Amino acid sequence: MNIKDVAERSGLPAKTIRYYEEIGLIRPARAENGYRHFAEADLHKLTFLGRARSLGFSIGDCRTLLALYEDHSRASADVKRLAEDHLDRIDRKLAELAAMRDTLAHLVRSCAGDGRPDCPILADLAGTPDA
Repeated sequence: MNIKDVAERSGLPAKTIRYYEEIGLIRPARAENGYRHFAEADLHKLTFLGRARSLGFSIGDCRTLLALYEDHSRASADVKRLAEDHLDRIDRKLAELAAMRDTLAHLVRSCAGDGRPDCPILADLAGTPDA
């Protein structure tokens, strides 16, 4: 398969596929003319990477997950630990986002939103909430 074919089948942009090759996540064969030739195994890896990235795993995590996937003597505990760490990061981020939302919702409720110039939203952003 060429890069266009593998991009269509994996759902990844060609630019992303080139990047994954550049950083060593995949290594497609090269024809004499320099064109990439992707095997089914490359497509499988790209699909794997696309799914992992869609779940928010970092490139580093993806590299580790691919290594674990290819290591048939791996312990599933290693995979679970990596996924649990990522889940913890997601939970922390969700808590941060909830706190941001609560703060912003409070500020929006506090603002009259009329023709007057005083605005609690701007005052809070400026660090002078009582102004």
